[in-house]
Amino acid sequence: MSNKKIIKLPKVIEITGLSKSSIYALISRGEFPVQVKLSVRASGWHESDINDWIDSRQKATDNA
Repeated sequence: MSNKKIIKLPKVIEITGLSKSSIYALISRGEFPVQVKLSVRASGWHESDINDWIDSRQKATDNA
């Protein structure tokens, strides 16, 4: 079974260490996973997408 857990912005901030404004700036540049709309006023991210993004950043650092 794949990980389909949805996490909200405070958890994304905690996991990544990024600020809210940094996350949304990266999204606008296409450099961060886009959130999933959960309802009219709620959205979140697939935890696996955030983990994959972190892994890709680590690989980019390792290759630099």
